[in-house]
Amino acid sequence: MARAGGERAETGSPEPRRKIPSLDALLRSEPGRRAAATFGRPLLKHALTAVLAEVRAAVARGVPPPEDDELLAVAVALASSTSGGLTEVINATGVVLHTGLGRAPLPEGAAEAAARAGRGYTDLEVDRSTGARGRRTNRAERLLLSLTGAEDALVVNNGAAALLLALATLARGKQVLVSRGELIEIGGEFRIPDILAASGAKLVEVGTTNRTRVADYRGALTERTALVLKVHPSNYRVVGFTAAPSASELAGVARHAGVPFIYDLGSGLLDRFPGVPAEEPSAVRALADGADLVVFSGDKLLGGPQAGIVLGRADLVARMRRHAIARAVRVDKMQVAALEHVLASWARGERDELPVWRMLREPAAEVRHRAELLAAALDGEVDGAQVVSCSAAVGGGSLPGEELASYGVEIRALDPTAMAARLRTGSPSVFCRVTEDGVLFDLRTVGGDELPDLVRAIRYALEGHDRLDA
Repeated sequence: MARAGGERAETGSPEPRRKIPSLDALLRSEPGRRAAATFGRPLLKHALTAVLAEVRAAVARGVPPPEDDELLAVAVALASSTSGGLTEVINATGVVLHTGLGRAPLPEGAAEAAARAGRGYTDLEVDRSTGARGRRTNRAERLLLSLTGAEDALVVNNGAAALLLALATLARGKQVLVSRGELIEIGGEFRIPDILAASGAKLVEVGTTNRTRVADYRGALTERTALVLKVHPSNYRVVGFTAAPSASELAGVARHAGVPFIYDLGSGLLDRFPGVPAEEPSAVRALADGADLVVFSGDKLLGGPQAGIVLGRADLVARMRRHAIARAVRVDKMQVAALEHVLASWARGERDELPVWRMLREPAAEVRHRAELLAAALDGEVDGAQVVSCSAAVGGGSLPGEELASYGVEIRALDPTAMAARLRTGSPSVFCRVTEDGVLFDLRTVGGDELPDLVRAIRYALEGHDRLDA
């Protein structure tokens, strides 16, 4: 094939780089002009630049460059995935709070509230009765107070931001006592020591990885101690020869020293409920145990949008609200609207209306029924599709080690990894589990209304794909 910028250099040319077309030549070519009209010249140019850089690096390693049309196809695919924005996917992994797939799915009413807030003007920071300037999170914070009995509340962008703001406000330049067993990594390689360092606070490690006692905290107290911090290890468990002070014991240590006690709950369980493991702390219990501040995420067990929530003493929350970082980590109007709707559902006692709690509490028999429906829909097309029992997970750094009895449909395939890739890149996009023999679709995280689309996606992925029929 002729190059966009001229004839191809002959095979065996002493300068393989001459075989690579220029960026300008590709943009001027007819396929390039069509792609630029579809995606915009700036985006196509950016994609081509990235692709050409990879090709040059490959040529330097002795890899022949692709044809022009192949090169443009890769750039077009990159531009298409970028311009298309977020893609709705079917989560057949069985991980309820899947961080990579956006954690808690919002209830329909919350999504509609966010859409309404984004479409036009709202009374975000105006009191309609007086016309005076207000605070954008007033309504959400009042709902939180009614649900937890806290003195005051503050809503920011995410859980890490809530902790960062608390530390920067109360402990900058001073010491914070934390158990070595709680210096966790919270995802995306963000670690508790890094958050402390960013806040300007000085980390003081107490105890050991598996055993920390009240005496360890008392022995570490100095005149430079600003607060005591407890971090719930919400994404792992330490078992065996272990010991850790209770929240009430640490509250006593902090109270005796005259410093605040902050409890980072992480997963954000509001209150105790039947079926939730006893070791999972709740905001209401933490406050009752004497925590001066409690911080947690809004998009985990709360079942809401991404948000960071702070509950506790009014004087400490007021100081955080006045801190310069508070404006940098505030929520936008769509987050506020979705969070208000979710909290109102909690206030009405409609926890099971939230998708997260529906999935967590659904009886295994109902999940099995959906798996049987999926297998029946594929009957005659995939002889190897069979219903299997499996275990789902809460995920999202919540209820570590807690398995949920579930059912799925497994399809045997010669190349399970390739099959999973076809499912991810299909329309609709499906994320599933890869097993030794094939792919598994866990139906705990797939709703009944998604089954027709899932069947269609599986049929597409199977077209031309080698599989092992039983």
